[in-house]
Amino acid sequence: MRLTGIRHEGRVVVAAVTDEGLRLLAEVAQFWQDPYRFTNLSYVATCTVVPRGGAELVPPVRPDARILCVGLNYAEHAAEGSFASVALPEHPTVFGRWTPSLAVSDHEVVVPVDEPGLDWEAELMAVVGKPLSVATLDEAADGVFAYACFNDITARRAQKLTTQWTIGKNVDASGPMSDLVTVDEAGDPSSGLRITARVNGELTQDGRTDQMIFRVPDLLAFLSRSFTLRPGDLVATGTPSGVGYARTPAWLLHDGDSVEVEIEGIGSVRSHVVAHASAARTSAEHAKVG
Repeated sequence: MRLTGIRHEGRVVVAAVTDEGLRLLAEVAQFWQDPYRFTNLSYVATCTVVPRGGAELVPPVRPDARILCVGLNYAEHAAEGSFASVALPEHPTVFGRWTPSLAVSDHEVVVPVDEPGLDWEAELMAVVGKPLSVATLDEAADGVFAYACFNDITARRAQKLTTQWTIGKNVDASGPMSDLVTVDEAGDPSSGLRITARVNGELTQDGRTDQMIFRVPDLLAFLSRSFTLRPGDLVATGTPSGVGYARTPAWLLHDGDSVEVEIEGIGSVRSHVVAHASAARTSAEHAKVG
């Protein structure tokens, strides 16, 4: 089943994407109390249908959800990021995002005023469906409710100002995610799903999810040893090689560029890059002077 969020009558509602339209399942907070109940087919069949066309789509995410992102989880990406001489890590590198950084497909992301551009990172996102605390690998695997395509769009200048990545990883609307696909319909990441990124149609990343250093159950079990993962929490699992800043010369996203992430069996998510308003004003002023 494919799921999205919709702003309906002033509320955020989780909806099933069907041939008939969007079936309104439950308000987002209620849905994540028991996502398996609200995706039961007999229940879904009773839900109101609204047209997808013209609907205001939003991420189907709790406002207080944790967004946990894993860095350097593909060996080739770690190598292109100047970590080639470092042994494979014993533990995953984890940083956080906040929900205002999330977006849906075909949104616009603005280049921050001090950034020369933005970078792309194609990722598989796992969505937690059950409370997980000190979980075994089997429990962690069973606790995955759905998957999504995710682009961890990054402001590299801000990311590299200090050893902490938070600022560069929380630009407004810089975390586009696709519809959620429940695990019964999504492919198995351990089988090696193809994951790609394309910038203006040109293939820039081409990897497989079985290249992860830490698999999805590894990550959830690891995280659950420090805090309880709750239904609706999101775990972005890292990106393969092929990002822009590691190229010579560096290739960053600018005004007018589009980037699309696609994962086999799950779908795709697309973003459109626009200049910051101050940059647009400066360009206009220069044009007048010229």
